[in-house]
Amino acid sequence: MAGRVTGIFRAGASRLGLSILAAAAIVVVAVIAVSALRGADAGPGAATTAEALPVETFSARYQSEAAMETRYPGLISAWRTSALGFEAGGRIEAVAVRVGDRVAAGDSLATLDTRTLDAQISAARAEAAAAETQAGLARVTLERQQVLVDRGHISPPRLDEVAANERAALSSAAAARASAQALAVRLELASLTAPFDGVITARHLDEGAIAPPGAPVVTLVEDARLEMRVSIPANEAARMEPGAAYPVEFARGRTQARLRAVTGVIEREQRAVTAVLDLEAGDGAVSGAVGRLVVRTELAERGFWAPVTALAEGRRGLWSMYVLVPDNGAFRLEPRPVEVLHAEGDTVFVRGAVNDGDAVLAAGISRVAPGQRVRPESGAS
Repeated sequence: MAGRVTGIFRAGASRLGLSILAAAAIVVVAVIAVSALRGADAGPGAATTAEALPVETFSARYQSEAAMETRYPGLISAWRTSALGFEAGGRIEAVAVRVGDRVAAGDSLATLDTRTLDAQISAARAEAAAAETQAGLARVTLERQQVLVDRGHISPPRLDEVAANERAALSSAAAARASAQALAVRLELASLTAPFDGVITARHLDEGAIAPPGAPVVTLVEDARLEMRVSIPANEAARMEPGAAYPVEFARGRTQARLRAVTGVIEREQRAVTAVLDLEAGDGAVSGAVGRLVVRTELAERGFWAPVTALAEGRRGLWSMYVLVPDNGAFRLEPRPVEVLHAEGDTVFVRGAVNDGDAVLAAGISRVAPGQRVRPESGAS
């Protein structure tokens, strides 16, 4: 009897378990069905706002024209650079400057050994003095002979001979003086002086060296007055005025340069003309540095400024931008074609199928696709 009761109990428990499992299965199927219905109502590919990708955006603001700054690089150089040497050459007695020294016009830079030259000058001056004496004697003789001719004591041909001797003596005296003066000039040139204010950038010879005629001893650079040569398009150069000031940028500053001249000759390689500008040292302007001439122009075209990172390469070499279109609480990316009117650094001036005030994707083009759901990052404009 006890065994029969136990069997009946087990059978009941088994049927109860099956009922519970069946009920649980029905609940699961119902949940799946409701989820499917909700998904069908939302449409294929729907996602919640939380699933939208956060992106950086900017607002397209059209303007009727744009002020553009175009930069043209150029090399800064000194107005004057001279490799100074002795005209006649000789043994160097002293070099008074070193590399980096600043000198003023007229300062002594180097001198030659002038002992031989001093002796030559002394001899030349003595010869000039002797020639002057001979010329004086010839002059006195001519005067006496003239008196004798007037009295009839000598013939006129004799007077002509004395006059010729007097002229020869005068010529010899003049030649001796000129020789002495030439040696005095050589003595003056044996001292090398600075022709202008500047800085010593090289010292080629030292004391004791024999300097050949014209060989550089030191190099002097006028670093206070600088010039900049820039290759610019001919149409841009035509709008520039000689004497006007234009900004020039350097790595460490910005200064003003005055346009001296434009060559007007178009260079075959660069298809540009050369503009020469004068500027003062300072604000990063040093000889050998690279500067950028800033030329400001007006573009009379309607468009808006955008970061260059907003450009996406489209078909056939065209450009496009992604506009954020509202989509069920988020936004969907829609590509719009644009035309680049001007590029300046990391920004571009464009126009196209972007409306004024549209929110446009500012960066991250490589990680999105057309139609993707996104949301602007907090604080994006």
